[in-house]
Amino acid sequence: MKTISVSSPQIKEVIVKKIGKNLLWGLEKVITRYSLVPNTPFLSSEEFEWTQTLEQNWQAIRNELDVILQYTEQLPRFQDISEDQGRNISKDDLWKTFFLYGYGVKMEQNCDYCPETTRIIEEIPGLKTAFFSILLPGKHIPEHRGPYKGVLRCHLALKVPQDKEQCAIRVDHEIRHWSEGKTMIFDDSYHHEAWNKTDETRVVLFLDIVRPMNFPASLLNHFLINLVRWSPYIRDAHKNQKQWDKKIAKVFQRS
Repeated sequence: MKTISVSSPQIKEVIVKKIGKNLLWGLEKVITRYSLVPNTPFLSSEEFEWTQTLEQNWQAIRNELDVILQYTEQLPRFQDISEDQGRNISKDDLWKTFFLYGYGVKMEQNCDYCPETTRIIEEIPGLKTAFFSILLPGKHIPEHRGPYKGVLRCHLALKVPQDKEQCAIRVDHEIRHWSEGKTMIFDDSYHHEAWNKTDETRVVLFLDIVRPMNFPASLLNHFLINLVRWSPYIRDAHKNQKQWDKKIAKVFQRS
């Protein structure tokens, strides 16, 4: 019978990821104590000045999205980029992505395809991740939670089905619906799920932003976020994105 050595790189990587996740979860009391914004599942967009810029320029972002959506079938699925998390929450072909930033790393090629969107999001303080999150008809993202409370999530709704009551997100025990041109901010360390029960596509500009915090916890937060950036989880996602860059480039060259 074939045995697997506990010293194999694959097992080591799993252990590192598990320890890292437990460490981040263990620091949530510190994050809660020093946070400069509420620790509620949803937060008011008025807490963040930059949301006004997003909402004022949403149509310009939508215009660039419309070009990207012409190639929806050729875009990577969420699990094609983020294998570690994706395998648990998305196993079909109904969640497509187009990344601009991934945990602080700029996806130069994709940003070149969306110059106006890139210019706008680069004005946001603490931006770490940005991508077009495309939920095709019938998609359900099951309940899960984010890895770290030190970042907050923002959705700028760009394309919402007409029957928006059938397209929603639940964070903790609260359900909300997207409205085109409006931002929605929530804490993804709460358990959450999303669904699109319509026959139309839903798209948001998906952003992860550093949570505003008091000193000295703010320094710890930035340190941990930068540490996560070099984790196997993030390195694998960046490697996958580079492979998809070549495929996407060929698609755009043919158009």
